[in-house]
Amino acid sequence: MSGKRDNKSDSVGNGEHLVDKTFSRRNFLEKAALAAAGFIIVPRRVLGGTGYTAPSDQIRIGFIGTGRQTWGGLSRWFLERDDTKVVAASDVDKLKLDFFTGRINDYYAEATGNTGYKDCKGYRDFREITQHPDIDAVVIATPDHWHGIQAIMALESGKDVYCEKPLSLTVAEGRAMVNVTRKNDRVLQTGSMQRSQSGFLRAAELVHNGYIGDIEKVVVSVGGPPDTCDELQTQFVPEYLDWNMWLGPVKHTYYNEYYAPHIDWDGWARWRYCDRFGGGDMTDWGTHMFDIAQWALGMDDAGPVEVNPPDGNEYPVLTYKYANGIPMIRDDFGMGNSVRFVGMEGTIDVSRSELIVPDNLENHELGSNDDRLYQSEHHYLDWVEAIKDRSKPICDVEVGHRTATVASIGNIAYKLGRPLKWDPEAECFENDDEANRMLSRPFRGEWRGFLEPYL
Repeated sequence: MSGKRDNKSDSVGNGEHLVDKTFSRRNFLEKAALAAAGFIIVPRRVLGGTGYTAPSDQIRIGFIGTGRQTWGGLSRWFLERDDTKVVAASDVDKLKLDFFTGRINDYYAEATGNTGYKDCKGYRDFREITQHPDIDAVVIATPDHWHGIQAIMALESGKDVYCEKPLSLTVAEGRAMVNVTRKNDRVLQTGSMQRSQSGFLRAAELVHNGYIGDIEKVVVSVGGPPDTCDELQTQFVPEYLDWNMWLGPVKHTYYNEYYAPHIDWDGWARWRYCDRFGGGDMTDWGTHMFDIAQWALGMDDAGPVEVNPPDGNEYPVLTYKYANGIPMIRDDFGMGNSVRFVGMEGTIDVSRSELIVPDNLENHELGSNDDRLYQSEHHYLDWVEAIKDRSKPICDVEVGHRTATVASIGNIAYKLGRPLKWDPEAECFENDDEANRMLSRPFRGEWRGFLEPYL
């Protein structure tokens, strides 16, 4: 076996104080680059910058959610492009919103020489973004429980969408997002950016074309399901935070900074580990890794047919089975957040920092008769180009939905503690009403009944 390394990552670094007051155009990009630990700086010529672009030809982008993922990673990919412009943002946290819009306006002020530049507007209610007639596309980087509603409202308003992974919190929300995308002929890119990294493409193509023989099993090494978080202590809601709007469609929950930390917090918010807001590592990292497994197995429009939770006997770990007999298990094989493909003729391991292939495949070139998978050299540029071409991006809404479904039904199996039969075509469990009720969730208040028209 031999190893190859690919150090790209979409995670952000630790420890940078968010409210650093110093600013320059270069400073902003350098800090964002440090925050996006492992991200490479891509030259303008690669990103497609060609000089002056008329405002009428620019894609005007609004951001929904201005936390670490937005300021530290996502926004910078659109700032130096000539054909995109960040014009608005919304957040229920006023400090984060003001920080982000201030940074964007300062960036454009220096870039244009206009010291009074204030064109990037901030809104507390995301509907100001989704319904704004002068915004062409939105980037959604809010907690998972908001993705479905926000994406659907943007799509219904004629906007194209980039939505962070997991695409949705429930299977029903994901299917509704697919339906609305197709109905409105919109472009939706899911933030499963590993598909646009060379190591994962290489692994998927080798597996897909049979270079390690028939697949005996796939092992996905990620963390587990979420907790209830019911034991958290009630805290006073900070004055800068609209907590009721942060909760949105979710049942009332008392505030704790664990869910929505202060802007100075130097880690990732922990709402993702609470089952009413996220799906734990099963959806947070799982949708990255299950995505690569589905891609390599040719299951982008399907999924497994069985989900078996650990039972101490036949299934020591969570085990999915596909109709072709291939099992996919969640297990730790010594490489965190990664995928292992075990074939009759070899094994391939892949993560963001490792690609380990059999010696005979290290320098092997794919043949002219081999199937080639969708190649994207840059996930965000791929979305922009798909908007221009009115085409499907590399991680189209259906792909994102199917991947999120794998993680979601796994969490349901964990919760119920019994084997489940899954119909990937009908998107329901066979003969299990209790499990099927968990494919959606009730919405509260003004959001009650929101999803029904789209299913």
